[in-house]
Amino acid sequence: MSQEKIKQILLAAMGNIKENPGSAKVVFRASTELGEGMHCLGKIRDFPAMSIDEPADLGGTDRGPNPVEIVLVALGTCQEIVYRAYAAVLGIELESVKCNLRGYIDLRGLFALQDDIPAGYQKIIFETEVKSSASREELCKLAEMVEKHCPVLNTLQAPVEVAGSVVINGQPMALETTA
Repeated sequence: MSQEKIKQILLAAMGNIKENPGSAKVVFRASTELGEGMHCLGKIRDFPAMSIDEPADLGGTDRGPNPVEIVLVALGTCQEIVYRAYAAVLGIELESVKCNLRGYIDLRGLFALQDDIPAGYQKIIFETEVKSSASREELCKLAEMVEKHCPVLNTLQAPVEVAGSVVINGQPMALETTA
């Protein structure tokens, strides 16, 4: 899709939200199901199911990326998409945008070997490489906009309310806390 077409679509969406602020609130949905061993299937909209698994050294059969790797991919692709969106609106031509990401986890938290170590990432580092003929000033402004408005980056950096429930054999289980 051309940059001009992306710009038209995004400006129309922004105009619609300005006229109808209630349309700004959306809900995204996904469902997952555990299969054999550590293998899971993830469903989003009408797309084919995603294969999610663990590497062999964590008990899986390595039939797909693991959930924490998907978090890294979500961050990188969100950065790239938001770069494309803001570049289109600002009229900045992009040659390429690429993210390299690393996430650091201490497995003692996952395996409940040490209570003071979190189960998830302790640190995520990303480097976004942008190639463009635009001026450095324009690209710095673009980068600032992306860092401020990337939904996945914001989700990872800001506390987000997460609520959950567990149903065991058709009966709800009372949870004292949710992660």
